[in-house]
Amino acid sequence: MNRSFIFPPQAIVGLPVDGSAVDFPVRRIYCVGRNYAAHAREMGFDPNREPPFFFCKPNDDASVIPVAANVTGALPYPGNTTNYHHEIELVVAIGKGGSNIAVEHAASHIFGYAVGLDMTRRDLQMAMRQQGRPWEIGKAFDYSAPIGPLRPIAMTGELSSGEISLQVDGKTVQSSDIANLIWSVNETIANLSTLFSLEPGDLIMTGTPEGVGPVSPGQILTGHIAGLTSISVQVSG
Repeated sequence: MNRSFIFPPQAIVGLPVDGSAVDFPVRRIYCVGRNYAAHAREMGFDPNREPPFFFCKPNDDASVIPVAANVTGALPYPGNTTNYHHEIELVVAIGKGGSNIAVEHAASHIFGYAVGLDMTRRDLQMAMRQQGRPWEIGKAFDYSAPIGPLRPIAMTGELSSGEISLQVDGKTVQSSDIANLIWSVNETIANLSTLFSLEPGDLIMTGTPEGVGPVSPGQILTGHIAGLTSISVQVSG
């Protein structure tokens, strides 16, 4: 007997792919915490090379905002916060799954890269951190993951260095180089694959550099990573 659902299942979110008419289906979104030394310091932590830690964001269309090239997307200001922060990040898209992936083989599992924003309700995150509770209400809320078009690794080559920056209303507030990642992309993939079985469609948000800060309705956030398509969103009230 064929089974059906009691209501329509969640639609799959697709990210645009540069140079392609098809989209990349999003399966899971993994995020790396405190993966730039200077950002770790500004958050009050020692940036020693400890094992990376991860949290997740929802993969539905309430959380992920695909932002097309040359378009300023709308980014709704979330409720229950008065300290809404930007975090510019390199996003890595997995094209081939695996578990216990060796560092030297990790790049072969990458489909491509994109510019993303790990938007954060900082006041709620900090409150949960101080109480030793999970961060979800500060990190995994609606519209928390604007992500630009993916550029396949076949077009970019393996990315291990390059400028990463964010401007708010044209003023640079975050600026670094992805070479400054504490855990490189390949090391992150290898470590994450010991904790989860990675599958095609997974995204990894690799961490943000220093300079995070609050944004307000009306402001425009423009993110750049060398070799990738830039992202632009405007915060709406």
